[in-house]
Amino acid sequence: MTTAHVEHTEHEHHHGPDCGHTAVPHGDHVDYAHDGHLHREHDGHYDECEPTGHVEHPGHDHVHGEGCGHVAVQHGDHVDYLHDGHRHAAHEGHYDDH
Repeated sequence: MTTAHVEHTEHEHHHGPDCGHTAVPHGDHVDYAHDGHLHREHDGHYDECEPTGHVEHPGHDHVHGEGCGHVAVQHGDHVDYLHDGHRHAAHEGHYDDH
């Protein structure tokens, strides 16, 4: 999976452990859920942290939803769930791994 480098311009808010937004561990950095999308700090600015491509999470037997025990993060037109250090999103009968 790759991530596009798209700078989020005019982002005045500084994300961190006490900023009030959900922190999402993502490989070697932390994304923050903010206004329906994810941001990551990068070289003095914030990037939109959006995966490109379609990566299915195979063998995912758990069904995410209200009360499932995982953090829900609004992400554009759908909800991602934080599970095992990454985000899962329901997609056409399976879960995608973000």
